[in-house]
Amino acid sequence: MRVQYSLLSLMIGALSIMIGCTTVPVTGRKALHLVSSGQLASASVAQFDQLKANKPISTDPVYNAMMRRVGERIAYVAGPDMPNATWEFIVFEDPQINAFAMPGGKVAVYTGLFKIARNDAELAVVIGHEIAHVVARHGAERMSQQRLKASIGLAANIGTKDMEITDRRLILSAYDAGADLGILLPYSRLHESEADEIGLIYSARAGYDPIVALDFWKRMEAEKKGDSSEFLSTHPSDETRQRRLQIVMPRALKEYRKSQAH
Repeated sequence: MRVQYSLLSLMIGALSIMIGCTTVPVTGRKALHLVSSGQLASASVAQFDQLKANKPISTDPVYNAMMRRVGERIAYVAGPDMPNATWEFIVFEDPQINAFAMPGGKVAVYTGLFKIARNDAELAVVIGHEIAHVVARHGAERMSQQRLKASIGLAANIGTKDMEITDRRLILSAYDAGADLGILLPYSRLHESEADEIGLIYSARAGYDPIVALDFWKRMEAEKKGDSSEFLSTHPSDETRQRRLQIVMPRALKEYRKSQAH
C-alpha cells in the first residue's frame, strides 16, 4: 500500500505544479495556460451574440448610462493589459444579482445588481472584478487545469491497471477527490481573490474610491443564501475577502490618489 499511496502523492503533486507560462497583470502571479486567448475570444463573441438575441436587454436610461460610463473608464485603464479587446457593455433585464465578462471585452450586468451597486464607484467594483477575470485569463487557466487533471487521471488509470480492483478504485477515487478539493477549488478561490485585487486596482486607477469595496462586498455577502462554507466553495469567505482587500488597499489608495492628481 505504501507504493500505491506514493503513486497517489506523485499524481496529485504533478497536478499541483503549475509551471508559469504567462504572468498575470497587476499581481505578477505565474499561470499555466494551455488554451489561447484567441480561441476563447472567438467562442465568446458567438456566445455573447446568442445571449443578446435570447435575453431581454434593459432600456433603462439610467442603468445603461451608468454601465457605459463606468465600463469605459475601467476599460481604459485595463487597456494596456488587454490591447486587442473589442469592448461591449450590456445591461440585461433580469432580477438576479449578477454580472460577467467574457474574453474579447464583452461585459454584462443584470438589472438586479443595481439594488446593491448604488453608485458609479460601487458598480466599478463589480465591473473591475469581472474584467479582471478576463485580463488574468482565469477561464483559460481553469480549462488548462481540467485538461491537466484529465491527462494525469488517464495516466493513473493506465498505471494502476495491474493492481487489485479494490486498491485501484481507492487510489483513483482519492486522486479525483484530492485534485478537486486540494487543487481546483482552491484555485477557484484564488481566482476570485485575484480578481478582487486586480479589480480594486483598476477601479482606483479609473478614479473611483477603492474604500467603497469593503462595504460593497459585505452587502453582497449578506445577499448570499444557503451554505457559506469556504472549504467547498469556489468563492472566498467574506472574512477572507475583507482581509485580503485590507492588504491590497494601501496600493489601491495610492493609485486612487494618483488618478485624482491628473
